[in-house]
Amino acid sequence: MQDIQTILDKETLEFNDIVILLKTEGEEQKMLFKKAQDIQLNYVGKKVFYRGLVEFSNVCSKNCLYCGIRKDNKDVERYNLEDEHVIEAAKFAHENNYASMVLQAGERSDEHFIERVDLLLKRIKKETNGELGITISLGEQSEETYKKWFESGAHRYLLRIESSNKVLYNQIHPNNDEHDFESRLSCLKNLKKVGYQTGTGVMVGLPWQTFEDLARDILFMKDFDIDMCGMGPYIEHQDTPLYEHRNVLWPIKTRFSVTLNMIAILRIVMKDINIAAATALQAIDPMGREKALRIGANVIMPNITPTLHRKDYQLYENKPCTDEGAEDCGNCLSMRIELADREVGLGEWGDSKHFANRNK
Repeated sequence: MQDIQTILDKETLEFNDIVILLKTEGEEQKMLFKKAQDIQLNYVGKKVFYRGLVEFSNVCSKNCLYCGIRKDNKDVERYNLEDEHVIEAAKFAHENNYASMVLQAGERSDEHFIERVDLLLKRIKKETNGELGITISLGEQSEETYKKWFESGAHRYLLRIESSNKVLYNQIHPNNDEHDFESRLSCLKNLKKVGYQTGTGVMVGLPWQTFEDLARDILFMKDFDIDMCGMGPYIEHQDTPLYEHRNVLWPIKTRFSVTLNMIAILRIVMKDINIAAATALQAIDPMGREKALRIGANVIMPNITPTLHRKDYQLYENKPCTDEGAEDCGNCLSMRIELADREVGLGEWGDSKHFANRNK
């Protein structure tokens, strides 16, 4: 096996290098983290950018086998925030100098939903004088819909591939046309074509997933030339079909550690993209997000969804911060950023430098 330092000194990491780095623990992992930290500071700096997160609906038309708000889960209390509550959350983000927000919901592509999102985007832009940056994460849509939302004010879009291995993708989704791997790829391509800063991501520690799968995920993101990434550890939910395969999962601490390795390696491979510190990390380790911020992540998403409905947007179990108010969450994350020896990038959209550099 190659010496870890020899691998880290390479200009370009190859597939086998990534597999070895993904498995690092102890002192070797510290070496990986140090390299990622150096690159982070050199290419994107110490600033961590806020994205005020509004989970405005948990009504979903999809049946992904891992997700707690899947269509067939009858134990979920479904909700749709009123438009005024979404607008109030956007105003909160604007008034508190977050500079950006994320609109996220269960996946729907019916005409009513598309029009509602379009009107929300226009209102948010109007109510915040065009000063609030908007990321959306609303699943697979037509190219026409992506264009519509882009023209109405959204400029970043996160659509996670979940796994770039088609076989594994099919194992964690129903076998039908509504959960098609090629359709997901096509949507990602359309997002770039429309002009969004395009983000994707994967779950780490899925049943049947291998280190080789994760290495290919890294290379997929590099080859696709993404602008931003959101990825976190897979945490099982008891009301999902995938829960019955929990006996083949890596231990939860392994999933956490490998997720940090993924963040660090991605920072080394794609030096100037935006990488989010996923909330799921904190579900495993109270300091999970701080650890991610130290080794490559530079985006954090304070939840500004009205507290009443946070408990109903449970994609996985033990989701943290479901009982906090928006102000509590922002103050908490500010302290977490400082604990990670980073700076809060208030008042800035914090757009992907990779996107800017590619489009010069």
